[in-house]
Amino acid sequence: MQSREVRHEPDARRYTLWIDDEQVGLADYEVQGDAIAITHTEIDPSKQHGGLGSVLVQGVLDQIAEGTQRVIPACPFVASYIDNHEEYQPLTTR
Repeated sequence: MQSREVRHEPDARRYTLWIDDEQVGLADYEVQGDAIAITHTEIDPSKQHGGLGSVLVQGVLDQIAEGTQRVIPACPFVASYIDNHEEYQPLTTR
């Protein structure tokens, strides 16, 4: 089984998704006061259609939930994911 890891890279203001030792996705964000605006998500085109976008967003939201910041789902994919997963709706500020 492949290892999957979402890494926070604060200096680049992004989270990255790694499968084994290969980066396959990213989520860019901007800090806006006490909130994180997730502005863009992207999965390597050769790896799409495997649900990795959801893996990335879930990992990002889980990490943000460990702190006190709120989420602004500026990326349509993130907004749709949150709309379909009630457990993350309390994190949002829209």
